[in-house]
Amino acid sequence: MSSEKLRNFLSKVSCFISEKLSSRRINASLPIKITICPEIPTGSLKNPKRLELSILGETLNLSLNGVAFIVPSIRLREYYLVGEDRKLYAEIDLPSSKVTMELLGVRYEQINIHDSASKYLIGAKILSIAPEHKEVYEEFCRLGGKLDPSKKKITAEAKS
Repeated sequence: MSSEKLRNFLSKVSCFISEKLSSRRINASLPIKITICPEIPTGSLKNPKRLELSILGETLNLSLNGVAFIVPSIRLREYYLVGEDRKLYAEIDLPSSKVTMELLGVRYEQINIHDSASKYLIGAKILSIAPEHKEVYEEFCRLGGKLDPSKKKITAEAKS
């Protein structure tokens, strides 16, 4: 086997493995609310104050392992959304219900929508999903962004 054939074969194997190891992404533009709760140092007091800051955005894509979303700012006050191991608390409006989860921002990039407006694309890893929402979210991802009509009905009945 020539070295070129070997390289091509190894490249194909590498692509196959990486496709199998990564979660399938579902392109979905859904409303998302991101909340951070930074601690405010209070000097010698034992319990630091917690501040709750939120920003609205929309998802770009979802997977079982992560969420990509777009927001108008990379920080809330002086607190960046990505870095410093900052946990993000997300609420995503799926077609059937809201899903809450805890995320960790792992990357971001500034995207220019117009000359005068720019937004930020953030890629975040899912740390946990609220137990009562886990099944609905996983089904949404498995079905490629579509929900089983019977699940929609169950969700709606559970809310009333």
